[in-house]
Amino acid sequence: MRVLALLALCFAAVAAVPKNPQRIVGGSVTTIGQYPSIASLLYTWNFATYWQNCGGTIINNRSILSAAHCTIGDPANRWRIRLGSTWANSGGVVHNVNQIINHPQYNGNTYNNDICILRSATTFSFNNNVQSVSIAGANYNVGDNQAVWAAGWGDTYQGSNAGSEQLRHVQLVAINQNTCRNAYALVNIAINDNMLCSGWPNGGRDQCQGDTGGPL
Repeated sequence: MRVLALLALCFAAVAAVPKNPQRIVGGSVTTIGQYPSIASLLYTWNFATYWQNCGGTIINNRSILSAAHCTIGDPANRWRIRLGSTWANSGGVVHNVNQIINHPQYNGNTYNNDICILRSATTFSFNNNVQSVSIAGANYNVGDNQAVWAAGWGDTYQGSNAGSEQLRHVQLVAINQNTCRNAYALVNIAINDNMLCSGWPNGGRDQCQGDTGGPL
């Protein structure tokens, strides 16, 4: 399965609290072969151990697209990139990060322009489990109720705070923009045209509290 990255990369229903592990709720296990462009982004608090904390998407042989709220304020050496592994904290190849580029107009209060690029110190070797993503063009349209897939290594239920060691995915649908705006207005969050909402009408499956930086 090739993942189509939406360069409008809207984290409206995806973004939440920085440094919070991503979550896939109501989904099922999958493998890196299904999502070869996904990256496990590893964060360290002590510079001794690095643990999966966010997701990202390979866009070329040196760059990962992710969410600015995940990396904002961090030096590059707090992050590493694991590629080519079904597992969050083992396998594949780990690359050091030598530069983080956050969107210059990122707003941490509104999550507008919640985009960053992590530049690897070394080039990625592409194979069946490591591939760059297909980028959606400027006029690509995601229709209301269109099926979309999210993937990540996050919690499998609200409040578990443990994450999933194995990659998981879940099918969602794109939510009408006005419906999304009205729903988020109830909690004083503004949804703008840079954002895309996704979820499940009857609940029970979602990315819950930020499938941070991962692909849709």
